[in-house]
Amino acid sequence: MNRIAIVLLTTSVVIVLALLAAAAACTLARLDGATYPAALMRAATTFAAVLTLAAAVTAALAQFLP
Repeated sequence: MNRIAIVLLTTSVVIVLALLAAAAACTLARLDGATYPAALMRAATTFAAVLTLAAAVTAALAQFLP
């Protein structure tokens, strides 16, 4: 399989998972009584955190690739 296809598929999966986590964080914040702007800020923070975690894991695993 082409490496570019694997990279694009992995990137899209990570972005979808980050969006799902952000949506869950926004929903939980709204259920907790937060305003819409506060809930969106929590969602944005969660989205950024998931992408940062994925980048850190990728950097750590890249050391083991040939």
